[in-house]
Amino acid sequence: MTFDLHQYPYPSKRQCVFAKNGMVATSQPLAAQAGLDILKKGGNAVDAAIATAACLTVVEPTSNGIGSDCFAIVWMKNTLYGLNASGYAPKNISIDQLQALGHEKIPTHGMIPITIPGTPKGWVALSKRFGKLPLTDVLAPAIHYATEGYPLSPTLAYHWKQAYEIYRKNLTDPMFQPWFDTFAPNGDAPNVGDIWSSKDHAETLKRIAETNADAFYNGTLTKKIVDYSEKYGGFLSLEDFAEYDVDWVTPISVNYKGYDVYELPPNGQGIIALMALSMLNNDHFVSRDHTETIHHQIEALKLAFADGFEYITDQKEMQVTDTHLLNDHYLKKRRDLISKDALDPMFGQPQKGGTVYLATADQDGNMVSYIQSNYMGFGSGIVIPGTGIAMQNRGHNFSFDKHHINALGPRKKPLHTIIPGFLMKNHLPIGPFGVMGGFMQPQGHLQVLMNMIDFKLNPQAALDAPRFQWMKDKNIIVEPSFPKHIMNELISKGHHVTVEERISMFGRGQIIFKDVNGTYIGATEPRCDGMVAAW
Repeated sequence: MTFDLHQYPYPSKRQCVFAKNGMVATSQPLAAQAGLDILKKGGNAVDAAIATAACLTVVEPTSNGIGSDCFAIVWMKNTLYGLNASGYAPKNISIDQLQALGHEKIPTHGMIPITIPGTPKGWVALSKRFGKLPLTDVLAPAIHYATEGYPLSPTLAYHWKQAYEIYRKNLTDPMFQPWFDTFAPNGDAPNVGDIWSSKDHAETLKRIAETNADAFYNGTLTKKIVDYSEKYGGFLSLEDFAEYDVDWVTPISVNYKGYDVYELPPNGQGIIALMALSMLNNDHFVSRDHTETIHHQIEALKLAFADGFEYITDQKEMQVTDTHLLNDHYLKKRRDLISKDALDPMFGQPQKGGTVYLATADQDGNMVSYIQSNYMGFGSGIVIPGTGIAMQNRGHNFSFDKHHINALGPRKKPLHTIIPGFLMKNHLPIGPFGVMGGFMQPQGHLQVLMNMIDFKLNPQAALDAPRFQWMKDKNIIVEPSFPKHIMNELISKGHHVTVEERISMFGRGQIIFKDVNGTYIGATEPRCDGMVAAW
């Protein structure tokens, strides 16, 4: 197609994976191999994506679960499609009600931040529209691992233990006991190499596969979820589940130095990456390891985030739309605010008019960019007894200010962090990419894309390169491997820079690109237990 590997030098330590028939890249080897098995059995890239995603709810529960949300960008038969399978708030919830209950903000854990999970219906929607194999076949690997168990890998065990220690100290209410029964059945988090399984999780996946998720949205599982919510003061109702559906959306894009970068429209934050890239589109950067490069990246991201936090919410309620935010004239004005010194970001005035990522590709050229998350690791800390369903806490991202565009409201979707990406050039697909990790995600997208487009790093080297993350105000964290001289020069420009030892803070990404010869090129994140499975 349009990606020429010959102009991209190899890294010295890690190399890309090459294949022609199919490829799956994600953060867990067992899940990647499950997706590859589905490709070998005659499934396409969508079948492989669903199989991998379902398997990840089992083999990486520290990041996602059945009670999560998902988004996807699908290249299928020469057309690009977008799926928004994020859930809305319950119809009976409101800020007034929470204030009457004594809340001054939306809690992080418990029943209140739970929104309707979109993932099971997202799997069904993708399967019905594009899949080749029945959902019972596609979910079979996940059901197998949930039933028989699997050994924990190092990064997974680290995050599992970390979550357990936090939950042990803070989640003492009886509503959280099913989490401990499920994920710490022996009184502690499992260690590296320990076998973990969940028969309840397996049975739930089986029911979802056999009923095309009807059991989850209008059946026995629904009643179990709602009953448990009501028992502990939640707001979920049977109607909230029965009336929920996913949204097929049109991906949005900007052209960055000859490449078309695609993200999904709000309520996701993908537009933040597009805005920041647009601000830098006319800049020429000498080197990645150069202070001016990093400074401009940070400043553009700060300005884009300031707008994102001010204007992004449920698409139906946005007053400043993606068209306004991506307006060239407006973004030029935002770019003009970038100077030699660090700024305190403020939103502009445009003119009105804990996550898993995976990428798949098949022998027919179809490709999927897919992301799925409970948020903040295990999510709300709520596991529905007898089901293995860990519920997300996406409602925590709502504003508690009634006058804010992203204020909590009934049947409203919050600003969402998880974003899949896709790259094209001259109307031809290059492939899916993504970097998971809360508000790191648009920052990871920008840094990885610029590594490849501006600085000619191949996909693996682009993922390996040291990263920064803007946190708030002028505060930046950097990885231990980040060049010290650049760090010192950023401090001289007014940035408040701190070295962060936890490399998981900088995202975990995967890439599958198709080169000019039709060969797939895969890369996976060194900050996770990832794998590129290929044939």
